[in-house]
Amino acid sequence: MTKKSRFDQFGFQPFINQAIQKLGFFEPTEVQQKLIPGIMRGESIIGQSQTGTGKTHTFLLPLIQQINPEVKEVQVVITAPSRELANQIYQESRKITKLSEKEIVTHLLIGGTDKQRTIEKLKNQPHIVIGTPGRINDMIREKALHIYTARTLVIDEADMTLDMGFLNDVDTIAGKMPPNLQMLVFSATIPQKLKPFLKKYMENPRYEHIQPKVTASENVTHEIIARKSRNKLDLLKDTLTTFRPYLAIVFTNTKQAADEVADGLVERGLKVAKIHGDVPPRERKRTMKQIENMDYQYIVATDLAARGIDITGISHVINYELPNDLDFYIHRTGRTGRAGHTGLALTIYEPADEDKLNQLEKMGITLKHVDLKRGEFVEVLDRNRRAKREATREAADPREIGMRKKAKQKRKPNYKKKINRKMAEIKRRENRKRK
Repeated sequence: MTKKSRFDQFGFQPFINQAIQKLGFFEPTEVQQKLIPGIMRGESIIGQSQTGTGKTHTFLLPLIQQINPEVKEVQVVITAPSRELANQIYQESRKITKLSEKEIVTHLLIGGTDKQRTIEKLKNQPHIVIGTPGRINDMIREKALHIYTARTLVIDEADMTLDMGFLNDVDTIAGKMPPNLQMLVFSATIPQKLKPFLKKYMENPRYEHIQPKVTASENVTHEIIARKSRNKLDLLKDTLTTFRPYLAIVFTNTKQAADEVADGLVERGLKVAKIHGDVPPRERKRTMKQIENMDYQYIVATDLAARGIDITGISHVINYELPNDLDFYIHRTGRTGRAGHTGLALTIYEPADEDKLNQLEKMGITLKHVDLKRGEFVEVLDRNRRAKREATREAADPREIGMRKKAKQKRKPNYKKKINRKMAEIKRRENRKRK
């Protein structure tokens, strides 16, 4: 007996239900449950959710449902900030549209492909356009792509679009679309610099923040090392060379920090690949190819640039800086320890990181304290041992604390044993009185 799909509630066309079954989906994710009905009603929506929550099918399924194959014009435009992400969305859309009896035409518009051939293909306008903002704009400027007929614009990974400098291109695309446009924006974070753009095109949009239900992989060991007074780049270089990783990825919070770390490691004699928003697409593609060919043992990356790029074989993840949003810690460290393999995540921390480390421990992550001594990692005492010792003392009997203090000042021999005996005698007398 076939398991009944809970996607039936959305009333999709038979070919879409068939695609859902082939994809092995039975239970809609939280973001799908919350947003698909609104998308089908034509609402403009801001969906704040991380990668891996099912957001791609959240917009693909209802938008493909509403395509009219009889009308040979652009009906949906989907932008993604990188060629890799655009291609992933395109491949997922094809898995659905190919099952339709009436042809639904989808075109992928990304850089690195023959421009003239793309223009030729656009002599017949597609129903769905998926691509990078730059190449979509190219085709609009060439008067090859007509998007004024589209009713929906999807901006996927909006924060990454901003980070990689493509927001002006998206602005130009949106400006050429109808005023009653349905806009769907998906983003892991909503940076301040994104808000003016959203306000410009979205009047009272529905906002949904889907909290990620992610936990740290059980296959990953989490270690932390105190920077102390050491040069941080020297410590990082020593850490990497001591690990001798199969492939290590070092995470920074900003593009500027990624540049500084990559340059610093090169100066210290390491061969390093770099992935962030300011790395040109052609160079990024070449770097990814070299990583696949194992030309690099070390990668330096930002969260946004690394998102959506699948790099296999990562044995070590190094947090050069702890992310401000600790959900990203889970995503970073989840890049190792995959497919049954074990992995190691190490964080270089400073006193200012104490709150974040405490939060990680509250999230159920066990942090092993290590240090680098004479070219090898050794386990060291918990950074909170003093605070924990003081907490134990605070819980002690005040009379005992007073006795210990006096005895310590007078330097009496065996004072600890004597105090313990005295306290035991006091407590026995108190118990007898209570009886």
